[in-house]
Amino acid sequence: MPSQPVLSLQSVTKSIDTGTHRVDILRGIDLEIHPGEFVAVMGASGSGKSTLLGLLAGLDSPTTGSIQLDGDEISRLGEDALSELRGRKIGFVFQSYQLIPTLTAEENVLLPAELAGETGEQAATRARMLLTTVGLQDRLDHYPVQLSGGEQQRVALARAFMRKPPLLLADESTGNLDSINGRQILDLLVALNSQEGATLVLVTHDRDLAALATRIITLRDGLVVSDERKTPE
Repeated sequence: MPSQPVLSLQSVTKSIDTGTHRVDILRGIDLEIHPGEFVAVMGASGSGKSTLLGLLAGLDSPTTGSIQLDGDEISRLGEDALSELRGRKIGFVFQSYQLIPTLTAEENVLLPAELAGETGEQAATRARMLLTTVGLQDRLDHYPVQLSGGEQQRVALARAFMRKPPLLLADESTGNLDSINGRQILDLLVALNSQEGATLVLVTHDRDLAALATRIITLRDGLVVSDERKTPE
């Protein structure tokens, strides 16, 4: 029996009114993404992939259509309910890291748990475990300014998994790194995804990175033009 989708999109459109004309960014997206999938979303600049990721994250609302996350209709939730849902069910890995400069690596990883009222030794133990997994066990007390770009991205990666979200969204997460560091981060992302059992959606323009996914969705002019599933090697 097929699993319940983590994400379900039905007839999703996104348009912007410029005042003189309407720009259609997404033009009717129907998708189901299931637990444990590693999905790469590809497309040229302007194809709608970043807009789609923003909709999946609940950071924007569709013009028409519906989006369900783990059974919740996120396209109709208010901002408070959306914020709470994002905190419980979505992990983010941004290209720009988004670390708090006045917090140590461990404190940055702990932040999502603390914002949810989850404090104590259990949370601290998980934060240290995640930082050890990404190879930063000797950098727990270091501030972002004391870390390299690759190390900062590892902290961001550990933070994304802190609350065991069922969905992880990554936006060009290796774009600021050189090829060696970028591949190491992606390998860690895939390993953590497998270990933690999250569903991973990665927006990228890099075919080498997308080739590691179990499914590649290609957008063009706001439409899904290809949806390719493959068996992991």
